[in-house]
Amino acid sequence: MKIPYDIQFKAELKTNAWEQLKQLTDARIALGRVGGSQPTKPSLEFQLAHAQAKDAVLKMLDVQLLTEKLAQLDSEVLHIHSCAEDKDCYLKRPDLGRQLSEHSRALLQQYQQQHPHGYDVLIVAGDGLSARAIEDNAPAFIAQLQQACINEGWSLAPLLIATGSRVALGDEAAQILKAKMLVMLIGERPGLSSPDSMGIYYTWNAYTGCHDAMRNCISNVRPAGLSSQIAIQRLTALMRKSRQLQLSGVQLKDEHEMTVESQGTSHLERLF
Repeated sequence: MKIPYDIQFKAELKTNAWEQLKQLTDARIALGRVGGSQPTKPSLEFQLAHAQAKDAVLKMLDVQLLTEKLAQLDSEVLHIHSCAEDKDCYLKRPDLGRQLSEHSRALLQQYQQQHPHGYDVLIVAGDGLSARAIEDNAPAFIAQLQQACINEGWSLAPLLIATGSRVALGDEAAQILKAKMLVMLIGERPGLSSPDSMGIYYTWNAYTGCHDAMRNCISNVRPAGLSSQIAIQRLTALMRKSRQLQLSGVQLKDEHEMTVESQGTSHLERLF
């Protein structure tokens, strides 16, 4: 049997023909090679991205810092928690993250008794699977959203900060506070290029047991993704139409039109 010689590669960086496409995506393409191996830089960048995604999941939400930031908006802020007592429980028992703890339920019920009138909009900021996403994006987003709601003449419930939260945690809160429109901001499951992605879930007349088909979702809100300004435009357009039709979810289509720039020329693009 003839043993082939080992293939010898020159130890120099070889770029990829797709190099220019890297400007259009965060995907790991056109990494190049050095000899027969991946270059050190993209290898280290992958390890860093993996560590950032893991940290985003395990990080605890800094409730005090977020409360201080939101308090600057001259809004009352309440802290609620799910039945998931710690991060380990939260990750292993998604069902518990959808249920209000007894203390949080009592807190909201007491508040509702003291303020029996209902509200048009309830905004909840939940840690979800990326507390970093909420800390980085929620304060500025909420400030813009509140102003948009005021411009529409909609009344605002107290802001809720939710820990150990899944998307459905806001449903019971909205039901207790008698809020017609629920905006649930939550940290999305981090990818290897998006540890700070915030999702928006909108529900009309939310109640305990709402199914996902009753929600509208706007995702990837972050500096390197969908901007807060565009997300606010899309959300408020959905909310206006939702009030008109008295529904949300699969029956409510995102048909918001906005002006975008393409090669120096303005045109309308329909977003679906």
